[in-house]
Amino acid sequence: MSQIHKKFTDDQVKELFKKYLSKEIERKYIQVILGIKRRRFFELIKRYKKDSEKFTVKYKRRGSNRKISKDIEDIIFKELSIDKEIIDNKKTPTKTYNYSFIKRRLVNEYNKTVSLPTIINRAKKNDFYIPKKRKKIHDREVLTNYPGELIQHDSSYHLWAPDANEKWYLITSIDDYSRLIIYATLVKRETSFTHIKALESVFLKYGFPYCYYVDCHSIFRFVQGRDSFWRKHHKLTDEVTPQWKQILNECGVKLTYALSPQAKGKIERPYQWLQDNLVRICVRENIRNIKDGQLILNREIRRYNYRQVHSTTKEIPHLRFNNAVNGNKSLFRPFKVMYPFKSTKDIFCYRAKRTSDAYRKISFMTLKLRVNKVNPRDEITLRIYPLENGISEIRFWKKNELVDVQKIKNSEFKGVHF
Repeated sequence: MSQIHKKFTDDQVKELFKKYLSKEIERKYIQVILGIKRRRFFELIKRYKKDSEKFTVKYKRRGSNRKISKDIEDIIFKELSIDKEIIDNKKTPTKTYNYSFIKRRLVNEYNKTVSLPTIINRAKKNDFYIPKKRKKIHDREVLTNYPGELIQHDSSYHLWAPDANEKWYLITSIDDYSRLIIYATLVKRETSFTHIKALESVFLKYGFPYCYYVDCHSIFRFVQGRDSFWRKHHKLTDEVTPQWKQILNECGVKLTYALSPQAKGKIERPYQWLQDNLVRICVRENIRNIKDGQLILNREIRRYNYRQVHSTTKEIPHLRFNNAVNGNKSLFRPFKVMYPFKSTKDIFCYRAKRTSDAYRKISFMTLKLRVNKVNPRDEITLRIYPLENGISEIRFWKKNELVDVQKIKNSEFKGVHF
């Protein structure tokens, strides 16, 4: 029902009714002007005929405004105060308030239901409000039609848990079509192998995708000038293949690069969503170590993947992904260990090539390693797979034959970070 009293004065409405009764204006025109239905028109005209002098369209509330209790007011103020502390901490990635997060906490943690406008209203009254900045629209967009057509992969370094007093890396992979987050983990140190483990997890669970989409980080791409130490360059951009890229090449997975953060916006938005949730939860649950932080991350990823309707696709990511896969609309290829390899350790690993000396030994970093079943001057490929107990397994390949397997302590690899 149109609230006439907000648009017209009593005298303006009376003048229209007077002209209607004198047949100067037809009813349908007055309805359009006032924005009311036929039934409402005749209710008002009846009141006007009954007493034109006392007629009014002013709204009279029959009951008091709906109010929230003092305890809910206190909870809202407390939650907004916690968010303000997070925002004021310049070390955290959170820079704005998230009122939907507070609304969800009121339901899940306090069993209280409060409308979002009410929370925003209390935030403005108590100076817990930051106007949103207008962002420049980026018109380059990656469009995909199938799961596995494009996997966006990235890492972000932030103070995810302020009580831990240390920053962690968040490594994430997302399927572009469904927006399903297919990999997410927190690590204290970012190395090539942390990203190799991400590939291993995705490939073993979902299969080989068609293409990966990453930025120009040195782990993913050699860029002449940036990654060179000498003024005279002998290698141009992409003439050196990083370890991570070698795995994609062996597995037949394409690789494309984003030249700006805006160009890979689909993964930047989930990062923003994680920043809005992960930091706030870690503060409220006093998370102090990366293991507990990972549990929080896992919980939020499950909610995002299985319960939350994505704002762009208007579907739950997991359902959108499964519906496409079950309908045979997927570009994921089944994973298998390619010939001549014997194990996944031969695929998801570091690689190095060496030539055996006259004593059938090879030099690797500061180590001298004797290798079985090789002859002097044989070319050997080392495939190094770090295990979880501080030991790495080195698998020696000569042409297409696995000739030896040795285990070495990681501490003996000088200058190598696993």
